[in-house]
Amino acid sequence: MADEKTKTEQLRERLMNEPKGAKALSKEDIAAADEFCEGYKKFLNASPVEREAVRYTLCEAEKRGFVPFDPDADYKPGDRVYYINRGKAIALAVIGKNGVKNGARLAIAHIDSPRIDLKPNPLYEANNLALFKTHYYGGLKKYQWTAIPLTLRGVIVKRDGSSVDVSWGDEPDESCFCVTDLLPHLAQEQAAKPMAKAFTGEDLNVLAGSRPYPDAEDEKELVKLNVMAILNEKYGITEADFLSAELCLTPSFKAKDIGFDRSMIGGYGHDDKVCAYPAIMAAFDAEVPEQTCITYLTDKEEIGSDGNTGMQSDFLRYFIYDLACRDGVEGYRAVSQSTCLSADVNAAFDPTYASAFEAKNSCYINGGVVISKYTGHGGKYDTSDASAEYMGKIRRLLEDNNIQWQIGELGRVDLGGGGTIAKYVANMNVDVIDLGVPVLSMHAPFEIVSKTDVYMAYRAFSEFFKAE
Repeated sequence: MADEKTKTEQLRERLMNEPKGAKALSKEDIAAADEFCEGYKKFLNASPVEREAVRYTLCEAEKRGFVPFDPDADYKPGDRVYYINRGKAIALAVIGKNGVKNGARLAIAHIDSPRIDLKPNPLYEANNLALFKTHYYGGLKKYQWTAIPLTLRGVIVKRDGSSVDVSWGDEPDESCFCVTDLLPHLAQEQAAKPMAKAFTGEDLNVLAGSRPYPDAEDEKELVKLNVMAILNEKYGITEADFLSAELCLTPSFKAKDIGFDRSMIGGYGHDDKVCAYPAIMAAFDAEVPEQTCITYLTDKEEIGSDGNTGMQSDFLRYFIYDLACRDGVEGYRAVSQSTCLSADVNAAFDPTYASAFEAKNSCYINGGVVISKYTGHGGKYDTSDASAEYMGKIRRLLEDNNIQWQIGELGRVDLGGGGTIAKYVANMNVDVIDLGVPVLSMHAPFEIVSKTDVYMAYRAFSEFFKAE
């Protein structure tokens, strides 16, 4: 028969690893991915920073029957609880038939992203312009944050202890803010500098106003005074209240479909909301699992996971201890028998910058969810390197459930590198591996992901929670 495979073709099919990419997906898979990503875009737009991500998740969780965790309460299989850490991290747990006696199943993502934070004393006036002094947060290319619309957001705690939420710049009819840049006609000296020196952290000054306070009796800092008068009228704050505030600037633009085929999504904060959302939805869709399933959204990953809301905090460990106590087992045993998918992204191969990657061990847009056995830099420094046994379990889980997946390293050896929360989970004596979504233009104000990859991440977390 003409369509019969030759012996060589049969052997190649049996022995060789040849990723099929998007062509292996059915029309049903693509339609399901497109539908799933409509919800993801809403989440992405509503959750640019961790406090907003927690609020959005909490609202959606309560609609689905999640209630506040009470360490003294009795829970039965299928019960749903949430536990919030200082408004900037949240755990969603679905109680399993065996509780945490055999450990918990953990999907952990971070909900912070690179951005520009205001300094404690941010507001100043120079040459009749009001500006904010800033300190950038996380690894970013500073020049990418110039000349784009920015939204001011965060929380201010006043002298009397009351707090006010700030969001200024997102709505179409609201004013926004920006970092100015030098025109090319005058930028010859700037262009001759190395990229790291052409635009420094102290240059990230944000334009906040230009009109003086009207009818003033003197000429001292009238533009700054006018800005403070506007802020006082809207939020009831004084300049001293900046000292007890968490304020930052994020891009004002919303998530958009990319390409003629609408196959991708561009937006701010894919790293790591693009893994957080599938992990959230997997927890929402879990019914009565064998083991208790926990989706944990953590903070501070972009700056080392330190602090009491970062992954190096004992918050999650103590939560599992509380669950173990009600199950009559030692907390350390429950933790040690747990397994985890560290839900984080990897850099998708970009043909425009091919020299930065090693093609055979890179991940690709539309290639499915990516497993990163290790991250780190140099000689695998500063990473958790997942065992072959655990890698085998996750590989089998994905393939048995027809979930498209690929392997990926973060660029060429010795070029750079990066890290995830996996090493902090591994330090708790937990089997863990990074599993997430490939991203183009990672850490830029406008990152790009594939819709089908996002959907495959959701399916991976869902099956991980179901597994016995």
